[in-house]
Amino acid sequence: MDYGSKRQLILNGAMPKVILTLAAPIMFNNFVQTLYNLADTYWVSSTLGTTEVAAITLVFPIIFLTLSLGMGVNIAGTALISQYTGSEDKKSASRVASQMFCFSLILSLFLSVIGYFATPTIIRAMGGEGDILKYASQYLRIMFWEMPFIFMFFVYNAIKQGQGDTVSPMILNVCGVVLNIILDPIFIVTLGLGVPGVAIATVLSRGIFAIYAVYTLFAHKNGITLSLKNLRIEKEVLFKIIKIGFPATVGQSASAIGFIFLNSFVLAYGDHTLAAFGIGNRINSLILMPVMGIGNALATIIGQNLGAENKSRAKLAFKTAIKLSTLFMVAGAIIMYFLSEKIVGIFIKDNAVTFQQSLDYLRLISASLPLMGFFQVFVGTFQGSGHTFYAMIMEMGRLWCLRVPMIVLFGRYTNWGANGVWYAMVLSNGLICLVGLLIYFIGNWEERVIHKNVLAN
Repeated sequence: MDYGSKRQLILNGAMPKVILTLAAPIMFNNFVQTLYNLADTYWVSSTLGTTEVAAITLVFPIIFLTLSLGMGVNIAGTALISQYTGSEDKKSASRVASQMFCFSLILSLFLSVIGYFATPTIIRAMGGEGDILKYASQYLRIMFWEMPFIFMFFVYNAIKQGQGDTVSPMILNVCGVVLNIILDPIFIVTLGLGVPGVAIATVLSRGIFAIYAVYTLFAHKNGITLSLKNLRIEKEVLFKIIKIGFPATVGQSASAIGFIFLNSFVLAYGDHTLAAFGIGNRINSLILMPVMGIGNALATIIGQNLGAENKSRAKLAFKTAIKLSTLFMVAGAIIMYFLSEKIVGIFIKDNAVTFQQSLDYLRLISASLPLMGFFQVFVGTFQGSGHTFYAMIMEMGRLWCLRVPMIVLFGRYTNWGANGVWYAMVLSNGLICLVGLLIYFIGNWEERVIHKNVLAN
């Protein structure tokens, strides 16, 4: 890839073209990833059952929590690499990349070992019992061995995205997802491994392409690369990454813990409700695919333009992203509302209770889709600028200050039942966007977090 021309596009190109050029590969990647999630759900629900779907849904926030501990480092890495790229300081960007790799490898191995042995205790603490405990434990223990592969791919993605390359990560991830979709029925049905088969297929498919991604970082000499001689801890550089990444880690972790609590509240309404929540979230993630791509692309665009000290263009990127996300999400809300019955029918054939609850969830959440688009744009802006504290406020505030208290209040003082959870989700999305708008207008996010040659010694 010609990283010089990509930098010129980001710093000088027509903004809608810049956003869509960077976001399109991420959108496609998210689309294929969502197909994988839907394929997982389809095979588990159609060949195993509602309890197995509920078990996988229950432990997903645990996986997200574990990953969130490493996401902060990579969010910081993307912000720093993009800003150093914008300021044409390749040496500092390379040093950031090396520290990301070292820290992420050590952390992921540690988390895999701890998570494997703590799995049953964690699931019991979440309220998992009986078959839910059995299937969730089988799945989660295997998935913990996926962590080093995912963390290494996070590093690869952060390095490439910081330079404006969203195509290379997409290609490798799509290849892994396609392999996963192929392996799912083989391990679940042909080999009869059930829930463990889902996890084994995922670990194998992700592991193969994560290893290849790391190989390219060392073997290819185009753009920012890694070398064995530079893989040593540099306290100054690592401290800068951790300082920027820590709020992002806290925000991501708090969100994951919030979703663990959320799943526990949903589970209290029964397996059918939790299964409906899991199916609805997977369908919802498909609709959110465009704005997630825009938010991720925006982080790179904001970072490189702030690195080049062009604040007005960073603001233009934000405003353009808001317009594009609104367009996509209004269209998605209309589609999801009117086709929800047919969409849910693909995954649920003979369970009227789960079907109706999935339908209620999708129709209610469609009302807040534009707000969820705004949320992604705000988070992408604050992360790309390196002011991850503001992104942390958005992520933690939405769940802990708004959604979880609302769920508790609605559950105690209304007779809405499971719908009270869905109402809380819609309201929390709207209120947190008002907070994001206030932070944006205050303007502190416009200051870049790098200084030329600060790491050049």
